Amino acid sequence: MKPFAYLRPGSVAEAVRAGAERPGARFLGGGTNLVDLMKLGVESPGLLIDVSRLPLDRVTRTDDGGLRIGATVRNSDLAAHPDVRAGYPVLSQALLAGASGQLRNTATTGGNLLQRTRCPYFQDVSKPCNKRIPGSGCPAREGSHRDLAVLGHSQDCVATHPSDMAVALAALDATVRLHGPEGERTVPVTGFHRLPGDDPGQDTVIRPGELITEVVLPPRPDGAASLYRKARDRASYAFALASVAAVLTVRDGRVQQASLAFGGLAHRPWRARAAEEVLRGAPATDETFAQAVDTELEAARPLRDNGFKVALARNLAIGALAGLTARAAPPR
Repeated sequence: MKPFAYLRPGSVAEAVRAGAERPGARFLGGGTNLVDLMKLGVESPGLLIDVSRLPLDRVTRTDDGGLRIGATVRNSDLAAHPDVRAGYPVLSQALLAGASGQLRNTATTGGNLLQRTRCPYFQDVSKPCNKRIPGSGCPAREGSHRDLAVLGHSQDCVATHPSDMAVALAALDATVRLHGPEGERTVPVTGFHRLPGDDPGQDTVIRPGELITEVVLPPRPDGAASLYRKARDRASYAFALASVAAVLTVRDGRVQQASLAFGGLAHRPWRARAAEEVLRGAPATDETFAQAVDTELEAARPLRDNGFKVALARNLAIGALAGLTARAAPPR
């Protein structure tokens, strides 16, 4: 047992101040990932700052019709919230596709965004891993990588980000509000997580001492429909081999607006910008959807054992877009 200090701050300011004063401190919400990593020896913080009792557990509407989601809102509460289910079903579906009911009752919005990869080499401290020990190597490239990245990886890391929720937030153009020693700032979810490059130990753009206080969803576009689809090795409590979050507006048989994000394929939720460019203004047909997804997945660089993920993601995305188009079609 490695000893650590514990603090339950009374305010966001106190939490941030404590985090800034103790390098290596960690904020504790539900603990569903952090505590596991502490047990494995991957994380060994000298101080845990318990933010679970701070007043960050509300979902409220913004003045322009969007939603503010507090960082300590539990995943199960967020998935069941009536405003989320009615206006942002892709987010509710993504949350319900993640983990188990027991974990969703504990896991928080902020913690979900900050969870670390489930790469087996990262979680095994007896193995080298550039994310844990820079310069030690990435044995996953030649070893067990069936579940790992096909997009955006580097020589130093082929890990994937495990969150389902973050994929939906990326497709929804959500933003993350951060409070740190230098004040408050807002970061788009699409820019919050990093690709590994030559510094895979840095998962996000979060700065030392910064605390996630809320996630903000923009107003839902008029007429938009959304869907989350996930492929995994078993029906529940399994991370995505590939997943897709799609938000689509179709009018008069053409795509007016499209947002598409993939999960399970990269070190971060992968916003499919190239596919969106093909979709926008084009006929809402299976041929268009296939062309758009193929354009995006041209960037894939699968390893020895995970090439199947490209075809899997392709089929998920085309199916999701076709399903949303069918819903938007007028009754005959």
